[in-house]
Amino acid sequence: MEDNENKKEDKKYTTVSIPTPLVEKIKNRIEGTGFTSVSSYVTYVLREVIANMDEDDDDEVFSKEDEEKVKERLRALGYLD
Repeated sequence: MEDNENKKEDKKYTTVSIPTPLVEKIKNRIEGTGFTSVSSYVTYVLREVIANMDEDDDDEVFSKEDEEKVKERLRALGYLD
């Protein structure tokens, strides 16, 4: 029963206003693709953007191990006490 409830939740939608010139560009872009509507394309793009943002949030510039190696090297060179 929980599965059916999740499926119902997945099918809830809302309306978002998009400028008409942008809609026309999207229509031209999706011609000949597997996208059947502007809505399906916009949903896909937004999911990709959010996924990439989530991945970027998870990325560290340096791992803790890398950071320690840099600190050790700076200590060895006399830059850190």
